[in-house]
Amino acid sequence: MAADLSQIVKAYDVRGVVPDQWDEELAGLFGAAFAEVTAAAAIVVGHDMRPSSPGLSRAFARGAADRGADVTEIGLCSTDQLYYASGALDLPGAMFTASHNPARYNGIKLCRAGAAPVGQDTGLAQIRALAERWLEEGAPQPVARPGTLTSRETLDDYATHLRSLVDLTAIRPLKVVVDAGNGMGGHTVPTVFAGLPLTLVPMYFELDGTFPNHEANPLDPANLVDLQKRVPAEGADLGIAFDGDADRCFVVDEHGDPVSPSAVTALVAARELARNGGKGTVIHNLITSRTVPEVVRENGGTPERTRVGHSFIKAEMARTGAIFGGEHSAHYYFKDFWNADTGMLAALHVLAALGGQQGPLSALTAQYDRYTGSGEINSTVADQSARLAAVRTAYEGRADVTLDDLDGLTVAAADWWFNVRPSNTEPLLRLNAEAKHEATMTGIRDEVLAIIRG
Repeated sequence: MAADLSQIVKAYDVRGVVPDQWDEELAGLFGAAFAEVTAAAAIVVGHDMRPSSPGLSRAFARGAADRGADVTEIGLCSTDQLYYASGALDLPGAMFTASHNPARYNGIKLCRAGAAPVGQDTGLAQIRALAERWLEEGAPQPVARPGTLTSRETLDDYATHLRSLVDLTAIRPLKVVVDAGNGMGGHTVPTVFAGLPLTLVPMYFELDGTFPNHEANPLDPANLVDLQKRVPAEGADLGIAFDGDADRCFVVDEHGDPVSPSAVTALVAARELARNGGKGTVIHNLITSRTVPEVVRENGGTPERTRVGHSFIKAEMARTGAIFGGEHSAHYYFKDFWNADTGMLAALHVLAALGGQQGPLSALTAQYDRYTGSGEINSTVADQSARLAAVRTAYEGRADVTLDDLDGLTVAAADWWFNVRPSNTEPLLRLNAEAKHEATMTGIRDEVLAIIRG
């Protein structure tokens, strides 16, 4: 097909509309290029429940096998189940999913052996270049001894590994509503939760890549509404929502109120530090709540601040030997999970923390929710640099604030902070603000928005 790979090969993955932007032929070229760039003797491949995923995944596997790589196909899986297979088998991996994107999209998340991420600077640009060349010249001839394709089931082993990292055997019985959004959580949750003292109320567990009930993107509040209603209606202790490929989890308390991902990050950080003798580095990005570094220090750990984006988190995890990392977007990274992100392991930590004491989740998480945040607010601007400079000019002369440029511009005072950073793909500036008191946050938020949009 005639494809513009600049439109579908992103900074961290491949993603586009099927078959308009890419198809099985191109998936085969990506598989061949992946085998070539990694020089792997063997790889592992999995896919989600989207209608196009099995065909794309098999084409990729055949492309890699034609270059001599033995391919282990694990079939239907969550993204963190693919990371588990990459780590446990010590093989490079490919996961076919478009995560929370609409049904007509599909994509590939790639990793090297041990679930090490593949991005533009770590192989993805080379993979794109090879695929582009072969699109023009034709696919390379298979090697003299092509690789094999074999199937392997990993779900039980994945579940056993996760349960070995969090002890839930002694918790009090809990009732939990899980909204899988017709995504891969419907595949993984029953096996991971099997035998635990949990009464599971499933919502939208039927695997359906057309997403008939709502988008599998819990970051959008509209997609949490069903779960928020169901939890109090069931008298449940909490609710958990997963995105389409089930690598992110979102939590609501017994009232149906969302628990911020920053609060979950702080709670899990405290537990991981306790498990490591009160020592260790915890990674958080710069728009995570101030609560996170405070809790890390209070529990003996060392907080490490990074730019926004999973590649930066994973790089810092590896560089510092961090035990845990968390993001505002509900990605949670664990040293004991090959530094990869797994929403399921974070969910197990929340269940263990709640079940290990008698109070409700709202009371438990209150200690990890100390500030008021604006959430991320996007503004379309004609000139990102000029508007960012205007914000800097407004604050740089003030004695009561500090400025830094780690990722966009962060301005911080004693009881508030905000960050403004440009989108890499759209003419947007993104604002996040936080303060000790809501009135302060609202004032700062509106002041900065007036400058951005002025």
